[in-house]
Amino acid sequence: MILPVIARACVPLVAVALAVAPVSAAAAHPFGPPSTARIGAEGSRVTLAWLPAEDDWVSLGRSVGAFESPAAGVDTTLTGEQKLARSAAVRDYLLDRIGVAQAGRPCAPELEPLERLVAEGARFSFECAHPVMEVDVRIAALTDLHEAYRTVLTAETPATPAQTVLTATADTRRVRFDATAAGGVSLAVPAIALVAALGALAALLVRRRRHAGARG
Repeated sequence: MILPVIARACVPLVAVALAVAPVSAAAAHPFGPPSTARIGAEGSRVTLAWLPAEDDWVSLGRSVGAFESPAAGVDTTLTGEQKLARSAAVRDYLLDRIGVAQAGRPCAPELEPLERLVAEGARFSFECAHPVMEVDVRIAALTDLHEAYRTVLTAETPATPAQTVLTATADTRRVRFDATAAGGVSLAVPAIALVAALGALAALLVRRRRHAGARG
């Protein structure tokens, strides 16, 4: 789940541990708490943050060669978190295994710099061709290491489903956002305001005519 306060306080210690003793994929915890992801939409843009556990980040990094070989010694000038953040292989892995599609067409992905990845995860934005109402979300990260890995996806803006689980056998889910995500509020509010203004103007004209008639 999202890191609790205590875990956040331990992030610097975790980063040191990542640099000193990165674990293998077999030492990860696919049967522990699942990774989490948060998704939101506004206009034609989808935002998504994927947050695995600290040791799962290490397993991911080891699987793509983000760390040096133990036989060659350990570089202590960078933390494990920094090595992950600077690894092109890690970025390629994430972009290959996490994506959003609209009407069968991939939305253009942008992966933010992997700074503070232990605390904030991998943060994506996806630019779709049209205002977002319905998209297919794919999260297949870590399941290549072990099929028991899964991710709990939670919508931060009103959507159906509000929460769902992605697994090795079902790594893609369709998410339908409320009309407000596509800018429904920004369109509806001016229309309501216009109707109200016209109503007030009509009432004012009626009162003026009545007043003029009474004076005549």
